[in-house]
Amino acid sequence: MTRERFEELVGEGLDRIPPELTRLMDNVVVLVEDEPEGADPGLLGLYEGTPLTERDSWYSGVLPDRITIYRNPTLRLCATEEEVVHEVAVTVAHEIGHHFGISDERLHELGWG
Repeated sequence: MTRERFEELVGEGLDRIPPELTRLMDNVVVLVEDEPEGADPGLLGLYEGTPLTERDSWYSGVLPDRITIYRNPTLRLCATEEEVVHEVAVTVAHEIGHHFGISDERLHELGWG
């Protein structure tokens, strides 16, 4: 799968997030990288930043939080494009969940892990 197609799928995953939630997202950027450098080679996505639930008056003038979706680990995990579509949507929702302060455990309970 080309990088362009994968990036389209990430965009589609973002489009599946309800608008009432995306309106609440603040100071976050979503990126696509090929590999997770220095991390678990099977990592599909990563949230780096300060969750909305932990921000206070000190939170101003900071760089955006980062949600990174990793292309190659996702492609290695999935056998078909249909599987990639599903996995990207789940990964995007999972990492956005972290932006909202939801733990891995709770995301897994909700079926987004």
